[in-house]
Amino acid sequence: MHNHDIESQRHSHSFGQENTREGERRTFLVIIITAVMMVVEIAAGLAFGSMALLADGLHMASHTVAIGITAFAYVYARKRAFDPRFSFGTGKVNALAGFGSAILLIVFVAFMAWESSERFFHPVEIAFNQAIIVAVVGLAVNAASALILGHGGDSEGHDDHYHDHSHQHNHGHDHNLRAAYLHVIADALTSLLAIFALLAGKYFGLNWLDPLMGIVGALLIAKWSIGLVRDTAHVLLDHQAPEDVRQKITAAIEGADFAEVSDLHVWSIGPGIHAAAISIVSDTPKPPDFYKELLPTGMGLEHVTIEVHQG
Repeated sequence: MHNHDIESQRHSHSFGQENTREGERRTFLVIIITAVMMVVEIAAGLAFGSMALLADGLHMASHTVAIGITAFAYVYARKRAFDPRFSFGTGKVNALAGFGSAILLIVFVAFMAWESSERFFHPVEIAFNQAIIVAVVGLAVNAASALILGHGGDSEGHDDHYHDHSHQHNHGHDHNLRAAYLHVIADALTSLLAIFALLAGKYFGLNWLDPLMGIVGALLIAKWSIGLVRDTAHVLLDHQAPEDVRQKITAAIEGADFAEVSDLHVWSIGPGIHAAAISIVSDTPKPPDFYKELLPTGMGLEHVTIEVHQG
């Protein structure tokens, strides 16, 4: 029996996590923009006695904190990339931060839905002109932030984590960036729905649209957040790769040698980075490096352990 890690016995387990990711720079820029807007709105709200401005400023503060989690995760993962206490590097810090941000977003959604429901039964007087200005400014700031963050690292959310490897390193599965993106998109959507409802209330007296749009927005944001929780939880819990990926690996090994893959595990250890543990039984066993060369490319298999047994 051969039990052999196909990489060097003393190779690095950082898997590129020591490099500054593109999303890190963009996230810090968005934090600066959001924090400046937060300070301006809170200061103006206190100076002019505007509850609408003050409320939106505090809302901006919550998103500044949430996006701050994203920035912290990038820095932490980079600074600890060579820490030997992390068996497979710090790649999962990305998913952990995304999971935490998604939970915060769900809390925000619950508060948003509760407040909107309350206003159906206990309407409050709306200062339309002031509220519209706040909503338009908020929409502009969050639209700019969304453009800076890009598409947010596969913001649609799905389990197909094994496309082109070079594409993955640039975009796919950066759950941390996706979480930051969802926060600014959620804010932008809230502002957009608010503008629609406020204009309808001002010109047509349809004040009930304001809380209704709040609930609609909450439902949409909840759907995105739950998707992010699901995807990040899969990474954190070492969810197996999809069946077709495992079949492709099995076929590549069994199709080129009289061997049988008796056990196979493939899981994510970071954005676009995957580990695999493969047990092979063969009547004519070959060195693990032979089987490594058979593995299909483009799957981001950075850490592969192969165990070969005599059949």
